Amino acid sequence: MAEIIRMPLLSDTMTEGVIVEWHKKVGDSVAADEPIADVETDKATMEVIPYVDGTLLYIGVEEGDAVPVNEIIAVIGEKGEDYKVALAEAEESSNSNKVKEEQENTSKKPEKKAKKDKKELPTDVSVIRMPLLSDTMKEGTIVAWLKSVGDTVAADEPIAEVETDKATMEVIPYVEGKLLHIGIEEGESVPVNDIIAIIAEKDHDIDTLLEIIADEDEGIVEKETEQKSEKEDNKQSNDFAAQEDDSRIKASPLARRMAKEEKIALKDVQGTGDGGRIVKKDIEKFIKAGGKKKAVKEASSSIKYGMEESYKDIPLTQMRKTVARRLSESKFEAPHFYLKMSIKMDNAMAARKAMNVLSENKISFNDFIIKACAVALKRHPQVNSSWMGDFIRENHHVNIGTAVAVEEGLIVPVIKHADLKSLSQIAGESKELIQKARDKKLQPEEYTGNTFTVSNLGMMDIDDFTAIINPPDACILAIGKINPEPVVEDGEIVIRHILRISLSCDHRVVDGAVGAAFLQTLKSYLENPVNMLV
Repeated sequence: MAEIIRMPLLSDTMTEGVIVEWHKKVGDSVAADEPIADVETDKATMEVIPYVDGTLLYIGVEEGDAVPVNEIIAVIGEKGEDYKVALAEAEESSNSNKVKEEQENTSKKPEKKAKKDKKELPTDVSVIRMPLLSDTMKEGTIVAWLKSVGDTVAADEPIAEVETDKATMEVIPYVEGKLLHIGIEEGESVPVNDIIAIIAEKDHDIDTLLEIIADEDEGIVEKETEQKSEKEDNKQSNDFAAQEDDSRIKASPLARRMAKEEKIALKDVQGTGDGGRIVKKDIEKFIKAGGKKKAVKEASSSIKYGMEESYKDIPLTQMRKTVARRLSESKFEAPHFYLKMSIKMDNAMAARKAMNVLSENKISFNDFIIKACAVALKRHPQVNSSWMGDFIRENHHVNIGTAVAVEEGLIVPVIKHADLKSLSQIAGESKELIQKARDKKLQPEEYTGNTFTVSNLGMMDIDDFTAIINPPDACILAIGKINPEPVVEDGEIVIRHILRISLSCDHRVVDGAVGAAFLQTLKSYLENPVNMLV
């Protein structure tokens, strides 16, 4: 029997996924534990595993397209099997459920309660919910807890084993802290998205936290109900929405979304997909053929003279959304101040050249700076710290992140314990992590846990700049290019290779004198690299 494969919930905050690549094509055999596609979430690029054996009969989403969680992306069944009936039933069931939910929410509109003083969940508290681990999963059974209340949890460390309707899988929290609360006993089942645990940086009153979470969940339900009701009201006055219901017309999720955005009635579009299903290219063809009537404005003088203004709207990637949110929070929550310094790099250049004769990995100036920062941070632990709300965490380990620009946005792979590694080791690890970042193969443990960040634009011919702090760090070092410049030494003008750097500091954690002392130490290491060995 044909199995419907849906977009799985691959992280606790995921609302949609982008198909990065299909590993299989229609007609290929698929093993139950074999990945069929790579999906980009808001946290990482992960694999979609079907958990059924068979032949890939149908692919419903093109590479590069975004799909909401639980939407149909593929069908797997026996070779030659007619899957169209199962697909149509699944789509009709999904649409019916959506309509039913809307009707129930409209008819059972909750009475508004008197507003009480709203308490907010502390920023260090993370709610762990039952994830959607397979396309047909409705609930999960806790097979075993791998951690106990009070245990420390790493971001990439599994905390429980969950039995779904297809396999037993691990629950990874993607946050670090202390396990404060376990809400489900071993052997018990819980619906998808229900609370199973709470992790935080410090102790809290559990009853208070559960009350706040319950209030927030109730508020979300009320808001969604009100929004759906408003949408229903708006439909009454919208000519397009008043047209014949398109919910029963077969169309891919992307085509349906495009039609909605372009205000196109699906009944007017000729589908070329399997069984007359409407796909993306059908909507594009319909628009190109003039099916969508656009308002034509009188040509302005700029158009007449061939200077028409135009623009292109670029959809946000999951990575870009996350970068925008995190850096906006950092810029407006952390009071930034900046310290700038010029460093003579002549000795560092000579040392690097000599080291590269012996090193098995080619050492870059960025590697040199990472090592110098790591050693300097051991002498200035206040700079290697984080603001935690009501206390400052001084980290004794040195994990240095390096900002890497990729097509989808910005990601920061982390070199762990950089102070304990040689320049050759840092060079090899840095090269590997940067390549993984560009290939979208980084795992969560490889881009989390940073205590300090370096952002280098020198290779792009930038003289100097300031950077926004990368949470949870207290500082970020912005690096420009190395320029030959005239300087005065002993009353004479000489040419030296100058590097300009800028340290962005969170004033809640690092004061000016502390940041300046760190830069002085860093300067001594870069101007005289032998100092790093003492």
